[in-house]
Amino acid sequence: MSVELPVAPVDTVIRRNAGSLRVSAEAAEELARRIQSRGASLAIDAAEAATADGRKTLMASDFGVPATPDKNTLELPIAPIDRIARLDIDDSYRVSMDARIALADILEDYADDIAAAAARLAHHAGRRTIKAEDIEAYFELAQYFE
Repeated sequence: MSVELPVAPVDTVIRRNAGSLRVSAEAAEELARRIQSRGASLAIDAAEAATADGRKTLMASDFGVPATPDKNTLELPIAPIDRIARLDIDDSYRVSMDARIALADILEDYADDIAAAAARLAHHAGRRTIKAEDIEAYFELAQYFE
């Protein structure tokens, strides 16, 4: 699977959670892959909800978002989020702009949580740089808390 999400905005999300830590390029790439995977999975669920309502257009409500946030407050760009939403769903579905913005908001919150945890893991390891292994360790540990 190619990564649709540009690494630069993901790097920005990590850095806002990193404090004084540095961020490796590999960490941003790993988080971008994880965000993309999560987004595609959420879009599958949203498509099922739209189908249950007899629609072929994904709406913000299909992602469980009652109100669409202001897209100008988001770091993640909307166009790649649209491509991510379409990765694993049938081509006959459309994704409304509100749904794209809602998904971007969900994924940015997801990225913030992971980035904050990765920063704690890097601190715990006594490093000054957040690495891909910190992102991977987050997911390794998260499975025990689900």
